[in-house]
Amino acid sequence: MIGIVGIVIIFVMVFGGYLAAGGKMGIILKALPFEATMICGAAVGAFIVSNDMAAIKHTVKDLGKIFKGRKWMAEDYKDLLCLLFELVRLAKQNPVALEEHIEAPEESSIFSKYEKILTDKEAINLICDTLRSASMNYDDPHQVEEVLEKRMDANLHHALHSSHALQTIADGLPALGIVAAVLGIIKTMGSIDQPPEVLGKLIGGALVGTFLGVFLAYGLVGPFSVKVKSVIEEDAHFYQLIREVLVANLHNHATNICIEVGRQNTPGHNRPSYTELEEALKELKQSAA
Repeated sequence: MIGIVGIVIIFVMVFGGYLAAGGKMGIILKALPFEATMICGAAVGAFIVSNDMAAIKHTVKDLGKIFKGRKWMAEDYKDLLCLLFELVRLAKQNPVALEEHIEAPEESSIFSKYEKILTDKEAINLICDTLRSASMNYDDPHQVEEVLEKRMDANLHHALHSSHALQTIADGLPALGIVAAVLGIIKTMGSIDQPPEVLGKLIGGALVGTFLGVFLAYGLVGPFSVKVKSVIEEDAHFYQLIREVLVANLHNHATNICIEVGRQNTPGHNRPSYTELEEALKELKQSAA
């Protein structure tokens, strides 16, 4: 919703200011369809040329992040800590019983309590792979932390491709606007014998190309890229929390300490209070009793 508000403000301030200064929309509206076709069409074509089909689908899908915002909210972080509490506690109490949960998480009575987390394959794989490795005696906390760090860095690099692709488009739009403007000037030169009022409109129409390229680059596509990047980096904290808790477990800390490590590493605006988390964990213990 906030993204839509921002877009509305951009259009109102730019075109409202133009109209308030005495500008007329007639020339812009007449030239806009042709200039937009050249600039936007060339930008889309360049985007397709420079990306494979998987990257194109990824970028189109990530456009939704501009308006939806981050995936993981404060309640999800609390749920994740509760899930990890149950798994770590079970791993310490009965490692054999843990196997059925990490081998088939979609059928697990523990994972099924947290439907939103269960739908995220990367989060589930990260949890299950790490716990499975520990059960196979790959439990050196420093090695595991290094492996998880590399895995998450690779995932983050891949996830940020859509942001980089949008920024590349934004960087190219002003130049494409100049191309459209030059074509408009070429068209104007073909009518050099016309009176000044006609030439003025033709030149004004040509300059719409330069305006449109710069406006799209810095008013829309550039901010879209920044927004997608910020959302992806924000959601990455969710997976980092998983790493912190599971590595703390490999250091043989008590279950409550592992969860507190995770809570402390949760971003401040998503971090549950100590009391809030304790109450949630108490409810889990009572339901399991």
